[in-house]
Amino acid sequence: MKLELDRASAVPLTDQIVAGVQAWIRSRAAHPGARLPSIRQFAADYRISRFPVIEAYDRLVSLGYLDSRHGSGFYVSEHARADAGSRGACDLARAADESVHILRQLNRPGEMLELDSGSIPQSWRDIDALAQAIRHVSRTDPSSLVDYAPPFGDPTLREHLRNRLAPLGIVADAQQILITEGASEGLDLLMRYLLKPGDTAFVEDPGYYNLFGLLKLHGVQLVGIPRNADGPDLERLNAMLALHRPRVFFVNPVFHNPTGTTIAPPVAFRLLQLAREHRFTIVEDDIYADFQTDASDRLAALDQFEHVVYVGGLSKTLSSSLRVGYVVADPAITRDLASIKALTSISGSRFAQAVAVALLERGAYRKYLDRLRRRIGDALGAAIATLEDHGWELFARPSGGKFVWARVPHVDDSERLAACGEPLGVHVSPGGYFRPDGGPSPWIRINAAFVNDPRAQAFFAAAVRLAA
Repeated sequence: MKLELDRASAVPLTDQIVAGVQAWIRSRAAHPGARLPSIRQFAADYRISRFPVIEAYDRLVSLGYLDSRHGSGFYVSEHARADAGSRGACDLARAADESVHILRQLNRPGEMLELDSGSIPQSWRDIDALAQAIRHVSRTDPSSLVDYAPPFGDPTLREHLRNRLAPLGIVADAQQILITEGASEGLDLLMRYLLKPGDTAFVEDPGYYNLFGLLKLHGVQLVGIPRNADGPDLERLNAMLALHRPRVFFVNPVFHNPTGTTIAPPVAFRLLQLAREHRFTIVEDDIYADFQTDASDRLAALDQFEHVVYVGGLSKTLSSSLRVGYVVADPAITRDLASIKALTSISGSRFAQAVAVALLERGAYRKYLDRLRRRIGDALGAAIATLEDHGWELFARPSGGKFVWARVPHVDDSERLAACGEPLGVHVSPGGYFRPDGGPSPWIRINAAFVNDPRAQAFFAAAVRLAA
């Protein structure tokens, strides 16, 4: 094994080693069971510190490329083949790590405060309008209770969505819109269409752990691009593009999960330039679009669907039970996605789509969003003030949305913060859950809607004492 390492490069040595070993294994130059140089020998051969070698070997083990044998060393895994499809069991095991985070959120005891929740409180939802829409659809469209939805989704709903996209600068025909069972199905369909096992996808670090799990389930190799306050780190992105040929970059532009940040226009323009130069597709995950009061241009609007596919949804605001998402893309892509959807799920819920139409047509959703945005804006301002008053550090000051990414100074691993919250009846997820490689992080995601709860206040104070 001979790798080219550049100590003067902006790419960390750990990333260079990981990429080099992956390429070596995929080239079939390495046979399953082949022994790698010891950490000490590798460091000596390349005249580098042992620390990046340790981190790289650990990462390659977690990715399924290497096996670690206690007292013996590191070996090429039996599953590590150029045909990544042979690693299905390994991919499933890694994807299960992310699914655990989701299951934990869904199965938490009711008396615990979910301070890191991805949802808004039930009391903030417009339950009355939702119930009225359900009764209206049940009376006027009984077929929706038993029939499949059309392959592309309810045509009236697609027309409403087309009109809702216009203020974002996105000009699309209804035929470019495919309704999905939540945005998650949209992402899954795009992975099936754009990627094959062994391909490389870029993701944001930190980012959405369900996205990471889905990609691993499909046998896709993940490369994390740090998320800054103004969007993806362009310097690191350029460096990673010199090492990898990604097929896709998944980006959450507005009110990013988990940092709450929004991509700045200069970063958006440069990101699109890089997509054109390096011929990769950007999947724009804009699931929080309806939380934004003042609309800003999206990547899809700037690109007009040449290199961008847009994903949105109503479930985050309307109802988590009514799974309504959508994909907007070039018509040829949406046709192919509709075919994949027919094979994987046959069709969507005609009833859920009809209820969404009723809420949009009767004006209930617009009025609800006006109230929701004001409420979230007030909660976000209070959350920022509360955290700063308690001595917490903010990754950035979000301009909207419900998430704040925060840390306690001098606490390097937020596993400690999670442990601190449990006795106080507070659940938070360690920041490592939001990293594609699962590495430690000092940050945690806080949902501003729950900050005024007395248990949250007690947790903020107690967490600061950890650093004392």
